[in-house]
This record gives sequence, C-alpha cells and structure tokens, in this order.
Amino acid sequence: MAAEVTVVIPNYNGKKYLPACLDALRVQDFSDLKVIVVDNGSADGSVDLIREGYPEVELICLPRNQGFCGAVNVGIRAARTPFVLLLNNDTQADSGFVEALLKAVKKDPRRFSCSAKMIQFHDRTRMDDAGNYYTALGWAYARGKGRPQEDYCREKAVFAACAGAAIYRREVMERIGYFDEAHFAYLEDVDLGYRARIHGYVNVFAPEAVVYHVGSGTTGSRYNPFKVRYSARNNLYLIYKNMPLLQIVLNLPFLAAGFLVKFLFFIKKGFGGEYLMGLREGIGLCKRDKKVRFMSSHIQYYCKIQLELWINMLRILEK
Repeated sequence: MAAEVTVVIPNYNGKKYLPACLDALRVQDFSDLKVIVVDNGSADGSVDLIREGYPEVELICLPRNQGFCGAVNVGIRAARTPFVLLLNNDTQADSGFVEALLKAVKKDPRRFSCSAKMIQFHDRTRMDDAGNYYTALGWAYARGKGRPQEDYCREKAVFAACAGAAIYRREVMERIGYFDEAHFAYLEDVDLGYRARIHGYVNVFAPEAVVYHVGSGTTGSRYNPFKVRYSARNNLYLIYKNMPLLQIVLNLPFLAAGFLVKFLFFIKKGFGGEYLMGLREGIGLCKRDKKVRFMSSHIQYYCKIQLELWINMLRILEK
C-alpha cells in the first residue's frame, strides 16, 4: 500500500527541540510514515544532529533562512503523498497523532485541512491552539488559547488550521496555491485557509490528534519586534489579497477600529514603531499583483465567509 502522508518539519536553529519532536514521530501508531525536515540555514548543529541520530529522516538543507513559508513549500513539493502534515519543531506528538489527523481529513473530500489539538507543553492542562479564527476587525486568533484543554474535545469547523500542527490535501494546494512566501512567517496559514474557503473547502479542528507545543521556539517570545512587524504587514496584505473590494468597503469601519486598537495595544507594549513599520511594509506588499481573483460563481462562499467574520468578531468582543 502506497504511503499516504508525509510529515514536513521546518527548522531554524531548533536543535534543542528536535529530539523530542522526532522521537515522538518514531513511535507513532502508523506504518510507512515519511518525514522531511527542511533546515533554514541553521548554525546550531541541527543538521548534524539529524544526520547522525535520525537517518530515516529526509533532510533538505537550504542555504539561508527562507522563513516558514519558503521552508514548508520546499518540503511539500518534495513530498510524494496525497497528504502533507506540517509540524513545528518545538512539538511533541502523542502516539496516535498522525493516524488521527489522517482519519479526520479523509472523512469528507471537502476537507482541505485538519488542525490538531495543540496543548501547552509546560502546562498540559491548558490549550495552545484549537484552530484559527479570523474576524471583521482584521484580527486572527487561536481558538481556545489558555483555556482548559478538556473543554476542546469535539470536532469543529474553524476558519483555518494552525500550520504548526495540521494536515493538508496536496491536490487542493495544487489548485489554490501553496503558502504565500511573501508572508515569510505569520498568518500564512490563515491566508491559505482563506483561499481554500473561497473555493468551497472547509477546515476542521480534530481533537483526537494531540500534540504538545512549547510555543515561540524560533522567535523566542510572544511579543517581539520581528513578530509584531511581520504580523502587521501580513495582516494588511491578507485582507487586500483575499477580500474583494466590496467586502473591504463593507468591513472598513471594523477594520479601521481593529487596526487602531492594535496600534494602541502595541504602543503600551513598547512596539508601536514596529507595528507602524509593518503596516507600511504591508502597503508595499499590496502593490504586488497577487490579489485572489473574484469568482462570481462562488458568491455563496464569500457570503458564508463574511457571516463568519462577523460572528467571530462578536465572539472576541464578548470576552
């Protein structure tokens, strides 16, 4: 029987995390599992660790850091299986993780992706991510973050899968495009999930697939200049790229309020300058001719997305 799934792990100076991540894949309740690590020009000995300790892993070494998007795209193209499972290097998966994700995504051919149940590595009573939501405020957020993990045990449709631990159909990527490398890192998974939604596919949270996530294993903290800048630029780009002009106009009051609140928040955190710099760079990205073509035949999907943006906005405002 041909292999069905390839695990793709992007790595950048993640030597201290890799043993836990790769050892967990060795003991999966799943046969014929292929694993690819795409190294982003690490200088911490990651490559030697994999070559010496994990000969079963296919290692692809990039000469420089091409970001999350560039690395995973290389791995996805190198895979020869119908499904690819993306996994952060700072994770440790339960033994039934791969099988559970594959089973979930195969339930319905309309499922483009399934997001795993990501639990905090250092506090295993708390959630890290149960899929991503996006709102009319232009805010993306991780469903369930910091909440008791036992509250997230039911399968549920989400706006997009968190690419830190999710499975995808390669054939759909061939149709709608891979991860947009202009993002480099941050919100690339929301962008991909958004494009899939426009084409009528769905993204689902699969609670049976459990993985423990350290979090910020590459960037080092929840808020830092790099993350604030790239998140701001990519968010502006994501809106311009995926929303038709009429939808942007419809959401403009909410988007303006959302960006203002974010700016004030990051001023308090000491990152106001980085946030504004990111928005300026985002305007530059919008000038690239990469806007998703509006398809009138998919109007029902645009309407469904818009309704969800409003519902998710109300959810976050109620908190």
